[in-house]
Parts: sequence; structure tokens; C-alpha cells
Amino acid sequence: MEAISKNFFLYLSNNKLLDRFAKRFGSKFGADKIVGGETFSQAIPLIQQLNHEGLVVTVDHLGEFVDCEEESRDRAGECIRCIQQIASNQLQSEVSLKLTSLGLDISRELVMENMELILKEAQKHDITVTIDMEDSSRCGATLDIYQELKKDYPNLGTVVQSYLYRTDEDLDRLNECQPYLRLVKGAYKESGKVAFPEKHLVDDNLKHLIKKNLLNGNYTAIASHDDAIVDYTKKLVEEHDIPKDRFEFQMLYGMRNQMQKDLLEEGYKVRVYLPYGEDWYGYFMRRLAERPANIAFALKGVFSK
Repeated sequence: MEAISKNFFLYLSNNKLLDRFAKRFGSKFGADKIVGGETFSQAIPLIQQLNHEGLVVTVDHLGEFVDCEEESRDRAGECIRCIQQIASNQLQSEVSLKLTSLGLDISRELVMENMELILKEAQKHDITVTIDMEDSSRCGATLDIYQELKKDYPNLGTVVQSYLYRTDEDLDRLNECQPYLRLVKGAYKESGKVAFPEKHLVDDNLKHLIKKNLLNGNYTAIASHDDAIVDYTKKLVEEHDIPKDRFEFQMLYGMRNQMQKDLLEEGYKVRVYLPYGEDWYGYFMRRLAERPANIAFALKGVFSK
């Protein structure tokens, strides 16, 4: 049933008719429960409220797979304006982005040019930028670009996915640049040739990666709503006396709100992944595909006041 559920929501994530419907009627069906608004300006009051509650944030302008150079430059400009508004409003927020939105599928030169502009602005304001991971076909290129840019921009992070076989070796390679890594399970439909087919194997690998990256001494963001993963991390850091300023928990806006509050009360750093923009539909479907329990969290968030 879990595999059927995942495939179902991944199929829905690529349905263009439903995507158009969602953009038109999203606010009526609770899109505001999972995204911060259509523009970053609309998201600012929400970020301020989250900061007031003790939560830090990373924002993501939704949209990916750009195949037009002009649009990729527009996306870069949006990231830069976002960084400037984070600084001017003194928000406790980082920025997350996808390389396909900046021209990865067009040319390496274009995506590097856009990233340099974004990172120079982020460095000016001491704001961390995290490169989100996409499907496995783009994993190698994403990590290569990350490693190259990390040499000049220390406030740069990226994401690795525990459902890919290759990730353990990727961690060894990335360790040379003392990476800031967000560790996730993974949300794209992948072949059994490149990804673990069973949930328990994905979970076991995520625990392995969390331990490995933390014991390597690298800053680690554990991005999971899974109680077992959170509990594992708590026990691990206590056993190895790892200070709380070396890691954080990350969760999606609108999901596991009580867990976020509980972790804060226990003294852990918690970051909320807050997307904004009109292209929320595909993002939401992939989150539901990641883990069946997310469906219950999402429906509760959407229909509760």
C-alpha cells in the first residue's frame, strides 16, 4: 500500500491539469496552510511570527525545471531580492533553491553565473543558501557544482537523499569541503537501480548518514517528520556528546507543529522549511508521496483552523 500511495501522489504531482486547477483555486483548498504566500512580501509576517515563537526558517521560491534563459535569470533575481528582504527585515531565515530553476538543464555556465550572483549577495548579508536536491539524474551535477562553489562561499549548503545507493559515497567525497548538509529521505520517483525500494532500508540508511555526518564533525540538518528518526538523533548526540549547535531539526511548514514546539522546549534548534510562490501543487504532492503519514498531517493542517 505504501508503494501504491507513493506512486499515486508522484503521478498527481506531474498532472498539468490539476496543477492549473491548484493555481487557480489553491487558496480555497488550504494552500495557505502549506505555503507562505504567492510572494515573499506576503511571507514576511509569517516568518516574523515563526521567529517570535523561537523557530528559524528557510524559504524556497517554488518552481523548477526552467528551460528558458530569461526565466532562469528572473528566478535568480527573485532569490537576490529575497535575500535583501531577509536582511532588511532582520529575519532569522536562510534561503533554499533548486538548480533547475536557475538553468541547470540549459547550461552549466548559466547556472554558475546565476549562483555566483546569488551567493555574492548572500555573503554580503551573512545568509546561508542551501541547494536543494532534485532527482537522481541531476544529483551528480548538483554535487559537483556545490563542491566548486563551496570553495569560495562557506555559507553554502546542499541536500543528500538517503534513498539513493550512491549517497554514502557522496558523503565521503563531500567531507573534504566540510559541508553543511540537509539529510532527507527523498521524494522523487526513482528506479530500483539507483534507489532503495523499501522504506525500512531508506530509514536505516538515513540513520547511518546522520551518524556519519555528525561524527565527521559537519553541521547537519535532520529533515524528517519521523518520530523514530528524531528519537534516534537525540540518542546519538547524547551518546557522543555532540553539542546542540552542531545540528538542527528541519520540518515542513504546516506539518508536525506540536513536535516542533516540543523540540524547541527541549532546547533543540528547529528550522521550518517555508515555500512560497504559485507553483505549490507539485511540491505538495511530492511531500505526500514521501511518507504516507504526511497525508494525515497535511489534511489536519489544511482543514483545521
